[in-house]
Amino acid sequence: MFTGIIETIGTVTQLQKEATNLHISLKSTITSELKIDQSVAHNGVCLTVVNISGDEYTVTAIQETLQKTTIGKLTIGEHVNLERAMKLGDRLDGHLVQGHVDQTATCTKAQETKGSWAYTFKYDSSLNNITIEKGSITVNGVSLTVVDSKTDEFSVAIIPYTFENTNFNTFQVGTEVNLEFDVIGKYVSRLNALNN
Repeated sequence: MFTGIIETIGTVTQLQKEATNLHISLKSTITSELKIDQSVAHNGVCLTVVNISGDEYTVTAIQETLQKTTIGKLTIGEHVNLERAMKLGDRLDGHLVQGHVDQTATCTKAQETKGSWAYTFKYDSSLNNITIEKGSITVNGVSLTVVDSKTDEFSVAIIPYTFENTNFNTFQVGTEVNLEFDVIGKYVSRLNALNN
C-alpha cells in the first residue's frame, strides 16, 4: 500500500529483456535503504526489488505489467517517480494507493499557470474507470486531486514542489502516463454496473 507521495526520483540505468520479462535497473538515493523482496512504486507501478548492487537496484516487470502500463516504454536515463510502501501507523498524506495501475492515459494539455501547472489527461472510458471533481487520482504514482472531470478526461493542478520533485516536469502533450483510479470509486463503479 502506498500514499502517492513521491519520495525521490530514480534514473533508469539498464534494461534487460528475458523471455517476456523486463529487468529494470535504477540508480536512486534510497537504494541503500532497500531490501530484496521489498515493494517499490515506479511511476505508480508496484514492483519487487530482486537485486541490489551499490547504489543501483533491479526490479522485474512481467508481461501483464508491460502490457497495461508504460513501464515497458522506459529508456536508459529516464527519470522515474519512486515511493516505498507505507509503514503501518504512518500518516497518510496522499490517499490509499495500491500500486496497481488501471490503465494508461495521454497528456493533452500541459500549461504553466502563473506559479503552478495545469495538465489534462485523456483515457479510454470504455474500461469503466471514473473520476469525480475533487476526487483522488494517481498519475505516475503521484496522488492528486481532480480539478475538472469529464467522461474520458480530467485535469489536475500541480504545485511547484510537485513539479520540481517528480517527473511531471518532463510531461508534454503526447506523454503517456500510468493511472490508478481511486479504489472506492472503482468499487462504486463496479457495484453500479452489476446493479444495472
